[in-house]
Amino acid sequence: MRVLLTGHQGYLGTVMAPVLTAAGHEVVGLDSGLFADCVLGPAPDDPRGHRVDLRDVTAEHVAGVDAVIHLAALSNDPLGSLAPDLTYDINHHASVRLARLARDAGARRFLYASTCSVYGAAGGDGLVTEDAPLRPVTPYAESKVRVEDDLHALADGDFTPVYMRNATAFGYSPRLRADIVLNNLVGHALLSGEVLVLSDGTPWRPLVHAADIARAFTAALTAPREAVHDRAFNIGSEVNNVTVAEIAEQVAEAVSGAKVVITGENGADPRSYRVDFARFRAAIPGFDCEWTVKRGALELADAYREHGLTQEDFERRFTRLAVLRAASDAGAVDDTLRWRR
Repeated sequence: MRVLLTGHQGYLGTVMAPVLTAAGHEVVGLDSGLFADCVLGPAPDDPRGHRVDLRDVTAEHVAGVDAVIHLAALSNDPLGSLAPDLTYDINHHASVRLARLARDAGARRFLYASTCSVYGAAGGDGLVTEDAPLRPVTPYAESKVRVEDDLHALADGDFTPVYMRNATAFGYSPRLRADIVLNNLVGHALLSGEVLVLSDGTPWRPLVHAADIARAFTAALTAPREAVHDRAFNIGSEVNNVTVAEIAEQVAEAVSGAKVVITGENGADPRSYRVDFARFRAAIPGFDCEWTVKRGALELADAYREHGLTQEDFERRFTRLAVLRAASDAGAVDDTLRWRR
């Protein structure tokens, strides 16, 4: 297939592009480039692509593509809460507009990167399936729910949207993010000797490695239409349903000498849920996630050491909110997060 991959210069897109290429697909990227320089280690070999803001996509950008994998978003809960209007403008309205343009241009499949955060304050000890009530508690998660609803209205006999509700990502990517839970805890452990948890450690989190997300999307891209058409799928593995405190303990095992420190200063996090991932395994026989949290912690620690992660990099270059604030303070982007001409 000729696949348009939005967010190809992001944390997940940088991992996904070579997986798609290795599977035989022609990948065309689309990215605003806001995080293109957030590189740890060797510079990635990006596919050719369009440097364009998601809000400014035209029919020309989707012409001739067979499918779209849509990863691009303001993917950060603190940023979403700081600028909810921008979050809805980019994550919701621009995403639905992209889907309409793609459908009208003849694309037949649209894989949407949603999130398990749509379950929000699920509560209880049972595993959450795709049929559970959606209770998003942040503008970021709410924007994902709205897009799923609007894509459902676009589904027809020629256009197949698929809602890939990823668990919280982890793992090394050449374009690193340090503001997601496992990546953050490993970095903090290496740089300070402490695995610092600001919540009380009790919330459940489902985690999934970036490489397993890439494999899942690649499998869904060519799955029989009847198996995935207009369906939501949780992406991850039950073995990686863990509490924040358990994540911290596994990080301490991966980083020799690090001590777990649970301060509880941020109180109890209302986002707590354990997730059932059986539906995707049933739709894609033979698929299962390959990475555990412990293995991912070891991978991250090795990568951070090998590529010389510094405290400044950790806090500024690989934290989304810090990158955007720096670009704004430097006058590189305007108050809508578009590049200044």
